Amino acid sequence: MRNLSAPPPLRVYLESRIMNARTLSKPKSWSLSPEWIKAAVYTLGMTPAVYAFYQAFTGQLGADPLKTLEKLIGLWALRFLVIGLAITPLRKISGNEWNFVRYRRAIGLLAFFYAVLHVIVYVWLDQDFNLAAIWKDLVKRPYITVGMLAFTILVPLAITSNTTMIKRLGAVAWQKLHKWVYLAVPAGCLHFILLQKRWPPEPLIYAAITAALLLWRVWDANNKPVRKPRGA
Repeated sequence: MRNLSAPPPLRVYLESRIMNARTLSKPKSWSLSPEWIKAAVYTLGMTPAVYAFYQAFTGQLGADPLKTLEKLIGLWALRFLVIGLAITPLRKISGNEWNFVRYRRAIGLLAFFYAVLHVIVYVWLDQDFNLAAIWKDLVKRPYITVGMLAFTILVPLAITSNTTMIKRLGAVAWQKLHKWVYLAVPAGCLHFILLQKRWPPEPLIYAAITAALLLWRVWDANNKPVRKPRGA
């Protein structure tokens, strides 16, 4: 027996067609995928290196282009290290409005990329692979000693910056290892300060920002809510 309260089949069909038409007519929200954004981060992040080498080879870096190139590349390594250090504080302070955690690995690898270039310029272009001269610099020049310390710390961090190594080391051990970045960034700042013959404000600004970010992490770690044990 037909249910008189049910809508006629034709009406149901027409209503479904109208709803589908309305859905299709709505403009689709356009957004970039995280992978595209990561690719853009890498591309934009490498641009300063390309431009710096272009300036060096076209004679646009002044009377001592090699030293200027070395400084520019090293400065970008420090900038990316500081940016990476700032990602978590920015996320927490902004209430997840500025959440760039998914791009932190890309920022860290860019920092290592510039650190490697910085060392290559020094070892190859500056010292011409003269190991005796390099060792002499390491022993006698504190800014090179500190700089090499920072670079040495970054090497295992870069090697383990992938999902495979996280699984192999385990999350706890991986996090402990990557906390060494809290030493690498201040070492990079100290390397920049010791490199100066005077006291320009730029290296002091980077050092102040780094100190503020590290102090914030100490404060945040000491102000986390204490979890009550189960059954308490």
